[in-house]
Amino acid sequence: MRTSRMLMAGFAALALAAGAANAQTTLRIGLAEDPDALDPTTARTFVGRIVFASLCDKLFDIDDKLNIVPQLATGYSWGGDGKELTIKLRDGVTFHDGEKMDAEAVRFSLDRHLNMQGSFRRSEISALQKIDVVDPLTVKLTLSAPFAPFVAQLTDRAGMIVSPKAAQAAGAQFAAKPVCAGPFRFVERIAQDRIVVEKFPQYWDAGKIHVDRVVYLPVPDHSVRFANLQGNALELIERLQPTDIPAVRRNQRLKLSAVEELGYMGMWLNVGNGEKANSPIGKDRRVREAFELAIDRATIVQVVYNGEYTPTVQAIPPASPFANKAARIPARNVERAKALLREAGLTAPVVVNLMVANSPDFRQVGEVIQSMAREAGFDVRIQATEFATSLSTAEKGDYEAYIVGWSGRPDPDGNLFSFVTSRGPLNYAKFASPEVDKLMADARVTADVAQRTAIYTKAADLVNAEKPILYLWHRKNLVAHSTRLTGFVAIPDGLIRLQGIRLAAN
Repeated sequence: MRTSRMLMAGFAALALAAGAANAQTTLRIGLAEDPDALDPTTARTFVGRIVFASLCDKLFDIDDKLNIVPQLATGYSWGGDGKELTIKLRDGVTFHDGEKMDAEAVRFSLDRHLNMQGSFRRSEISALQKIDVVDPLTVKLTLSAPFAPFVAQLTDRAGMIVSPKAAQAAGAQFAAKPVCAGPFRFVERIAQDRIVVEKFPQYWDAGKIHVDRVVYLPVPDHSVRFANLQGNALELIERLQPTDIPAVRRNQRLKLSAVEELGYMGMWLNVGNGEKANSPIGKDRRVREAFELAIDRATIVQVVYNGEYTPTVQAIPPASPFANKAARIPARNVERAKALLREAGLTAPVVVNLMVANSPDFRQVGEVIQSMAREAGFDVRIQATEFATSLSTAEKGDYEAYIVGWSGRPDPDGNLFSFVTSRGPLNYAKFASPEVDKLMADARVTADVAQRTAIYTKAADLVNAEKPILYLWHRKNLVAHSTRLTGFVAIPDGLIRLQGIRLAAN
């Protein structure tokens, strides 16, 4: 494969250059896409979160059992009837620019997440009303109301603390050279080519960092990504394709790590986001129902992903205590789909423009859906788009249907609120329901698992009735890596944490 050979040659040259510079241990990680902005306040992509795991520690993290564990914080306590959260911070933490990480930096970062223009963290911590610096290592957060998912939100980008000095100096350009308090500091980024980070000697937990440099290489073509792992041009790749699992297991130089993800794959249908919502599938719920009945989730998963993923109709993964165990996937029914199109006053073929990320598996998903939907009277026209561009396109409403995945969060609020509430920043469909808004707000102030589950189930029933999102399947986080790499721990959020990883010489 010519593309594969070219990439291997490029990666090898990069590795030689890195090796010549101080004989560093360099770990090369293949990403499925190029991340968007490397600013935790404005970032949206899953691959960006993988890079942030090296750059930006959070107040809290999660372990492989989904327990919340301290990171930049050492602990927390609730008071004020569930509206006051006091967080104790770790002493001796330094940002990459040499500045001290303290309560004032936490105040600055949380305020930035709340108020910075373009922030995608605002909805995640919108209950935060007041931030008080109690002392250099203590911060007290006052919420407008009890908010059950709040600490869980601080295990992701909302809990990442940036250097106030660097952020103020860089302004809107902070993403070009992010400065945080993670184990690695930023070196360079060349869009669509590589992101390079190097070990930060003053990291607070430096004893767990055994690699000198990490190079993140976006390789959207999964077959090329896997070929470069097999050819020793990469040491680790994220999101291995299920079809490649047998080849990994046959290769004694490779190892597979698999864990159920927290998120889902879904199809957004534009019901209210600009002019593109004035399409047959956007204007009429019956057309959306017909489209769902025209496809078979299990068949798509079998054809494209060797049956390794779990078909679904909900945003919450099956292993979650909040999942609706009674949810059932509708059986494919082509005749009923045709009848619904007739009821909607439409004559076949009904055109649906479907945007997918420009990668082989997403294109194949689009083609399988295209074939299935054709039998029911739909003309699906596939628009393969570079991933980061597809996100911007969806946000602007310049689409009719869009297939994209969500990596998921440990608390179900993170899988739902931003997508289905009328002001949610990731509500690409611009679906609006006052009742759903109220239910999602109620779930945020309810601590009881059974009560929250009932609320989420009712909200999901309302969303599924209108179908602004068709939930398709839950994936597995599949990571393949060289056996030279040891110490990798698979976490359900799919992020690649570099603590404890070692890389033996060739």
